[in-house]
Amino acid sequence: MVQAKSQERLADYERRYRELAAQLAEIGLISSGSVTHRYTHCATPGCKCHDDPPQPHGPYYQWTAKVSGKTVTRRLNAQEAKLYQEWIANDRRMRRLIAQMRQVAAKASELKIKQAATT
Repeated sequence: MVQAKSQERLADYERRYRELAAQLAEIGLISSGSVTHRYTHCATPGCKCHDDPPQPHGPYYQWTAKVSGKTVTRRLNAQEAKLYQEWIANDRRMRRLIAQMRQVAAKASELKIKQAATT
């Protein structure tokens, strides 16, 4: 009875692991980093960015990430910013799924080790 319950739990863990792996396979392109949008003020006297109320220049989008240990910043247009935001969201989703897969795998391997010890 205990062995059957253990087998059932193991089958549940393996099923859940396969479900998570399937979700992982559906993720599109990924990218690390972040996208920000900024408004700036220039140094030109009389520019609208110095009015009351000010009307700053922008928005300007930029992507920032660590690449080979160095911070890289790239200016983007609105369409590129939208794409990067999607890719960054995909990357975060991928990381969450992998963390869940590790948890499920740890539970399954614990059961498998116990089963191996009893046989």
